[in-house]
Amino acid sequence: MDVLDFLVHGFAVALQPQHLLLAMAGCIIGTLIGALPGLGPVNGVALLIPLAFNFGLEPTAALILLVSVYYGCMYGGRISSIVLNIPGDEPAMMTTLDGYPMAQAGRGGEALGLSAVASFVGAIIATIGLTLFAPLLVKVAIRFGPAEYFALFVLAFATIGGVTSGSFTKSFIAAALGLLLGTVGIDPATSVARYTFGWYELYDGIDYIVALVGLFAVSECLLFLERDPDQATASLKVGSAVPGMRRAIACAPTIGRGSIIGFISGVLPGAGASLGSFLAYVLEKRWWGTRGRFGTGDPRGVAAPEAGNNAAAGGALIPMLSLGIPGSGTTAILLALLLSMNITPGPLLFEQQPDMVWGLVAALFIGNLMLLVLNIPLVGLFAKMLQAPAWFLMPMVTLVAFVGIFSLNNSAFDLYMMLAFGVLGYLLRKLDIPTVPVVLGLLLGGQMEFNLRRAMSISGGDWSILWSSGITIGIYAFAVSLLLAGLAYAMVIKKRLE
Repeated sequence: MDVLDFLVHGFAVALQPQHLLLAMAGCIIGTLIGALPGLGPVNGVALLIPLAFNFGLEPTAALILLVSVYYGCMYGGRISSIVLNIPGDEPAMMTTLDGYPMAQAGRGGEALGLSAVASFVGAIIATIGLTLFAPLLVKVAIRFGPAEYFALFVLAFATIGGVTSGSFTKSFIAAALGLLLGTVGIDPATSVARYTFGWYELYDGIDYIVALVGLFAVSECLLFLERDPDQATASLKVGSAVPGMRRAIACAPTIGRGSIIGFISGVLPGAGASLGSFLAYVLEKRWWGTRGRFGTGDPRGVAAPEAGNNAAAGGALIPMLSLGIPGSGTTAILLALLLSMNITPGPLLFEQQPDMVWGLVAALFIGNLMLLVLNIPLVGLFAKMLQAPAWFLMPMVTLVAFVGIFSLNNSAFDLYMMLAFGVLGYLLRKLDIPTVPVVLGLLLGGQMEFNLRRAMSISGGDWSILWSSGITIGIYAFAVSLLLAGLAYAMVIKKRLE
């Protein structure tokens, strides 16, 4: 009954006119960004964070805006996958397998309508799971001490390879780089400046927002300079999305299974929407076996991954809000937003910021309904938008990034840092080293060091405190099992490619 009371209070917060307008704006902007090949939710949310600061939004409003952008990007990623056979982001990759063949057969509108309904159901199931399970996880996490939190951070880094599609080795290299960058600034224990090179602007550490926009948005613009600016997009008749809504009824069991698989994948730290989409598709394909036409335009091949990736997006918010551990790359950026606003996600967040947490949960229900209503009638418009030349879109992205970052502190140093991180992100991506683990290392490194030092102080330097409780042993065992499972999965995929 307490959860229902909190949820009713959350709807009172979410239904305020300002929050409704922000949710609507976030859904529209997110869908447009998600439809652009290569940008996706990580870049979309990172790009909008400076604007949230510049408009002076309070934490609840800023979080509603950016989470709406997050969900909108997840919806929008399917548009280019189906119409152009170009995934808007990694989770939408599985949608191309059957979505594009449907579009080639003149059923593009049906595929888009079906994917919109599947995305809606998956996101709603995940939001219900967030409502029910996040408070339960908080009751367990409230018993955590510094040793238990250190174990959680170890779990996050042990599963960090699952955040991206790259190799474990490169993911850990990127995470180590992020941890090193996280040590820049004043040492919290000794008050000694570390790796600041005499620049007082670095005494407070590296600004998360500056690093994020540089690593994602600016590096994407640098990569664009290598591409053919005259590349055009062929037009394609999309058709009506109404048949897809009827098809969704026949695919209801598929959507349900994909939503559950995706939600579980999202809750696991480091798994994220890519794994949810992949597992939902593969397991559904095995479920039907020879009775299915997967890979040649089977509607279930669209419904399963779309339900899976949107359910995973909602599930990833649970560890971020209740434990302070991001479940995906995008939730890592949302974590950076909260930290920048001096809000620490974790067990106490539900007690200290109930308006923000439950207002966000209610806004997710409202935002998903908005996205369903928007995506069905505007299918043709979103598809035509993909014909806009990239040489026009990317300079606009660069302009927004520069104006937004400079407006944060009116500091030219922030622009230099953004450009430096942009070059770093460009080099990492050229070397096929993922950038999301760098962000996770930068975000979590400081808290990991803080909890390690607290644990050592409590124990008088006795390292055994780190594995002295049943909770820490369970977390370490879970981390090892996930790490071994991920390595085995990577080896299987490598053998298949060979």
